Amino acid sequence: MTAAPTGLQPKDARIVETPSGKWANSENFPVGSFLIRRELRPHVHAFYRFARNADDIADNPALSAEEKIRRLDRMAAILDGASGQDSPAAAAMRESLLGTGTTAQHCRDVLHAFRLDAVKLRYRDWDDLMAYCRYSASPVGRQLLDLHGESRDTWPASDALCSALQVLNHLQDCVDDHRRLDRVYLPLEDLTAEGTGIEALAAGVSSPGLRRVLDRLLDRIAELIDQAGGLPPLVVSRGLRWESAVIVELAARLLRRLRHGDPVATRVALRKLDFLAALAVGVWRGFRR
Repeated sequence: MTAAPTGLQPKDARIVETPSGKWANSENFPVGSFLIRRELRPHVHAFYRFARNADDIADNPALSAEEKIRRLDRMAAILDGASGQDSPAAAAMRESLLGTGTTAQHCRDVLHAFRLDAVKLRYRDWDDLMAYCRYSASPVGRQLLDLHGESRDTWPASDALCSALQVLNHLQDCVDDHRRLDRVYLPLEDLTAEGTGIEALAAGVSSPGLRRVLDRLLDRIAELIDQAGGLPPLVVSRGLRWESAVIVELAARLLRRLRHGDPVATRVALRKLDFLAALAVGVWRGFRR
């Protein structure tokens, strides 16, 4: 826990954020990269910091569910104008919203997702998981599109891309999420259909039943990525069009790595060559609008 600077009021005496140390270079996709217009990058980074800090609260195993929700509620209050400096990320996000005139709804949506993470440890089926992604993933793309003044006709394809990335990340981290937080995003209905359960995540290697569950999820993610392929042609801003095309390519590459790797045995991740290749492919596709 970080002590507040001298001079703050008693209500500011403790910082509510619990940073994990993760930053943009640990993500599967670029965050406010050089492809984004220079004047918008600070606002993209502000949203990322806000979401990252809220996520870190929800994923902190040392905090109770009640304490996580209290801290997330405090971030929401500062976002909405409450005084205090106990959440610097929320204060910076509020300044960003005031400066750009964008809606605070996307921030509220991700806070809703992280409140769910504090109390919801299992997901019934694919639809249940997609309902979660509507709040945990879709607001990220929507915020970027709104910052650039893009049409909301882009939202369905953007939502598909963000949901695909979210579930790919769930598969990457399925063992760690289960071990550290007892949180499992694999749909229970799929596990039951294959005659297996969440205990298979502790086996050190995927069982045949669990492998079939993973492959079924990857098939559904492939459908989302196909839908997401329609996003770049809809984006007017050239830099954002390029970046969205890069991210679609990165999602497809991570999908292929997970098809051939076992996330129960080891974390399957993109490599530097994947990012370089995706950049080249994405920019080329962006030129072909």
